[in-house]
Amino acid sequence: MNLLDSIQSYLTQEVAPRANQLDRDPDALREVMDHFWNEGWMALKRPDRWGGPAMDEGDFRQFQQMVARASGALAFLQTQHQSAVSMIAKGDNASLMDRVLPGMDSGLYKVGIGFSQLRRPGPPLMRAELRPDGGLILNGHVPWVTGWTFYDEFLLGASLPDGRCTFCLVPLATGNGITVSPPMQLAAFEAAQTVTVDFVDYPVPPVDVAAIREGDFILRNDMINVSLQGHFAIGNARAGVDLVRAANTKRPNPALDEAAAKLEAEIDRCSDALFESDLPKADRLATRAWAIELAGRCAHAAVVAWGGAANSLDHPAQRVYREAIVFSVSAQTPDIMRATLERLTR
Repeated sequence: MNLLDSIQSYLTQEVAPRANQLDRDPDALREVMDHFWNEGWMALKRPDRWGGPAMDEGDFRQFQQMVARASGALAFLQTQHQSAVSMIAKGDNASLMDRVLPGMDSGLYKVGIGFSQLRRPGPPLMRAELRPDGGLILNGHVPWVTGWTFYDEFLLGASLPDGRCTFCLVPLATGNGITVSPPMQLAAFEAAQTVTVDFVDYPVPPVDVAAIREGDFILRNDMINVSLQGHFAIGNARAGVDLVRAANTKRPNPALDEAAAKLEAEIDRCSDALFESDLPKADRLATRAWAIELAGRCAHAAVVAWGGAANSLDHPAQRVYREAIVFSVSAQTPDIMRATLERLTR
């Protein structure tokens, strides 16, 4: 059994049946994360130099769809660490790479991310000053860090006075100039424990500075990867169709069967478009917007298929509908917002 098949088997047998619990219970979500650590599934794009498996882009995006279809909370939580692995591996600090990357698949190093603030216009929320030794002094506010109690550290993005930005490894813990808020109350993925983090004159040693990049790095990176977050929406859309089919199994209805078939065919077309790597920017934006809108329609179809029962917080259709909200705005940029709104109002 290859790697993706092994992951799919676990997701189908152990994760999907518990998805509602995983959305609301941090301890249950931790059990599943522990299995991912034990299996070495938390650093799938790690280069061979540090242990691999160096999963190719196509397989990794298929993995994203699979996890989001089974559990949005798991998909959202694990991708924080997977992103940290990729960013550290593409950084400038060879000693940091050699220190942490070999242990990032097994849980020796558990690392989230906190750099969405770099996308915000206006004065920077997080500021860094370079010390003479190459270290940093951090001051400011990080509005979104997912994985409190799951991750020990996170990769922070901060703005430098000269307009560049820096990424560095910092503790996800209160103390010594760091203040972590209580976990937020959220409509979805609350078990993943998202917090805010504030810094006051926090010193970062040179060994923990991963990279320094041009100030528009995150925005340029978003444009390159504009359609990639759409794979989570596709997984969510498939979860919605799964529920329409489940409703049809319980109470057979030709309208449910027809709706599921039509939505599934559209999901396949949208997914194929997301895997196209050489589309122009406008087409990539349009495809991302399509995936977002499709997730919303499939989740809505699941609610309609189950009727009044879907209004219960304990019903899977309710959870999938709320997951669609999150995947509509994850890694959102002004261009993605515009494309999505154009799609929704066309």
